[in-house]
Parts: sequence; structure tokens; C-alpha cells
Amino acid sequence: MGRLKQALHNIKRMDRRKSLQAIILGAGAVTTGLVFNGCNIEGEKTVEENIATGAEKFFGRTPEELELIEKLNAEQLFNVHEMETIAVLNTIILPPKEPYGGPIEAEVPEFIEFIGKDFPEMQMTLLGGLMWLDHRCNTEFDMEFKSASLEQQKQILDTIAFHDVEVPLEKQPLEIQFFHMMRGLTVTGYYTSKVGIEDLGYKGNMPNVWDGVPEDVLEQHGVSYDPEWIAKCVDQSKRGIIAEWDEKGNLLT
Repeated sequence: MGRLKQALHNIKRMDRRKSLQAIILGAGAVTTGLVFNGCNIEGEKTVEENIATGAEKFFGRTPEELELIEKLNAEQLFNVHEMETIAVLNTIILPPKEPYGGPIEAEVPEFIEFIGKDFPEMQMTLLGGLMWLDHRCNTEFDMEFKSASLEQQKQILDTIAFHDVEVPLEKQPLEIQFFHMMRGLTVTGYYTSKVGIEDLGYKGNMPNVWDGVPEDVLEQHGVSYDPEWIAKCVDQSKRGIIAEWDEKGNLLT
């Protein structure tokens, strides 16, 4: 879906994570041993000084992006009733999981509102779909969607949760387009949040532990390691120690 692709592309604007700051200021410099020696023109800050003073504010965003975020955050797309309906719908689409939580803990409704404000072309589908849910629920059960029982809510959603893949989505009824969009945004919002990432068990980039080629493979090819070399290069007790070489290129530690 084109709109969902746009939403995915826009995730970088969301104030979700601060990993870029950590990479710039911490892990990158520590693990590589690199030191940024920016050109220090008189009266101007060096590169590393600019990074240090700006990372907390920008997190890799440009001033224009920050201005747009501030503008969108000041706007309101959904009213209280609509936000509550979205929250209910989110938890039906993606039920909470212990011990991580669910879409509410991941602030998925807020994410959806931000995306809706950032991409105005999505608003008619989102707002129209919410109206359709209440209208259908009032017709069937004489109550708003958020007040219905889970069984009643699922009964309504089952009529729009699946669509004919042979028919282009934009030619499907609005309510089907709405649920398709909402389902995509719910999953996207959850799994790009701290809660969702913990649920996935994703640890990020981590150093591997390498103990050399297995003995059986070495024997199969009739080769072996030099004991002196293997003691220096495959010693897990020395992990984190930066390698050193002598002037002739021999490994010292």
C-alpha cells in the first residue's frame, strides 16, 4: 500500500529512539579508537564539539525536520472519542503481550495521529473509517464501537478484515481501505517502539565471539593453527582490548 510505505519512510521523523546519538558519541568512537580532529577555525566550534552540543537536540534531524515535528505536534487530528476508538482497535489487531505490553504502552495511537497529520491524504480514510465503525456498531448493537463487547467488535471487523486481492485496494470500499491502513499502521507503530523491539528480542549490533575454525574442519583439511598466533587472536579474555602491532607489522596483543 502506497500510504503505508510513506508511513514507514516517515518513521525516521518520529521521536522514538536516540540510538544515533549513542553511536556518534559513544560506541563508534570507543570500539574503533577513532578520534575526530575537526578543523578548528578561529571563533568556530570543531566537528566533535558541534556533535556533542547538538546531538541531544537533533538526534540526526535537520532544523527543518524539527520545525515540522513541532508544528505537527501542536495540531490535533483526532478528538478524544476517536483516539479512544483507535486504542481499542489497536489492541484488537495486536493484543498486548506479557511482559512487554501492547499498542497502548507503545503509544501506537499517538503514532497513528502523527502519521495522519504528516500525510493529510490519509485523513479521509482514517476519519471516515472511524465514523463507519461507530455507524455500523450503532446499527447492529445500538452502541458505539469502543463500548461494544470484544465479540461484537470482532463480528464487525471480520466483515472488513479481508479484501479481494484481485481488486486494487483503492477501488475497494472505504471501510476495507481503512482497516488495511489501520492494521499496517498498528504493526508499524508497535514494532518501531521500544516496547515492540523488546518483544522481538532484538539486541542490536553486537560483537561476535569467534573461537577459530572448528577442530574437525582443520583436521579434515590437514591444517592447524600456530599456537602462538591462536593464543593472541582467539583469547576471549582479551575481548575489548585494542590490537597493537610493532613497527614491522607483527601482532603484539
